[in-house]
Amino acid sequence: MADNKLRCVVVLRLESSGSTMIAKYDHAAQYETHSGTGTSKLYGGRDKDFAGAIQEAVSKDPPGSGGNGFGGFKVVQSDIHQLVYGADESGICIAVITGIRYPSRVAIKMLQELYTQFQDRFGGDAAMAPTNSLTKKAKELLSGECKKYEDPSNVDKAQKVLGQVDVVKGQMQDNIAGMLKNTERAESLAEKSDQLNEQASVFKKKAVDLKKQMRWKNLKMTIILVLVIIGAILIIVVPLVVKK
Repeated sequence: MADNKLRCVVVLRLESSGSTMIAKYDHAAQYETHSGTGTSKLYGGRDKDFAGAIQEAVSKDPPGSGGNGFGGFKVVQSDIHQLVYGADESGICIAVITGIRYPSRVAIKMLQELYTQFQDRFGGDAAMAPTNSLTKKAKELLSGECKKYEDPSNVDKAQKVLGQVDVVKGQMQDNIAGMLKNTERAESLAEKSDQLNEQASVFKKKAVDLKKQMRWKNLKMTIILVLVIIGAILIIVVPLVVKK
């Protein structure tokens, strides 16, 4: 899953035959594997730890020349991770692997600061140090830098502003979503109101029609009753008149 977390930092000594990992620190706090393939530019093979993946990627695609200092930075990305690394003219290379959303400019800033401090403390040993021989000695330095740069917004003003913009953007999106939801509710209520008005109009029309029908029915019954009474009277009266 894409994120902006730091994973692992390593210190390599680049050589003509490849590279030697002289120090590493796994900031992920536990062994973390990936599902890369052998053809990936970032990963050397399936289920290889981050330090091993970094070393293989750097060996295949070394950083550019740092000139008189630390530089020649390269950024290699996969779907969810990115590898950022640079080196000096003597071949000391420092690399960090992060989530794809971690700003590469912040990662480069971290590497520059880490390089300066590493050279101050271990520069004399780095040139001949065997594999992983400085891992324990440099753990405090590497872990400290990882903790410092764990949250990009704490060390990068631009990233902090971008983070604040994202927060405001998220709030605005929530507000707009709420407004749209309220609009939908209002439209639904208006539609229901129209339906009720239409139903009331239909009911009123039917009531008027029914009233007219009942009035006409009552009139017919009254006429029939009058005719029946008249007929009965005639039946009774006519014979009497004839006898006289």
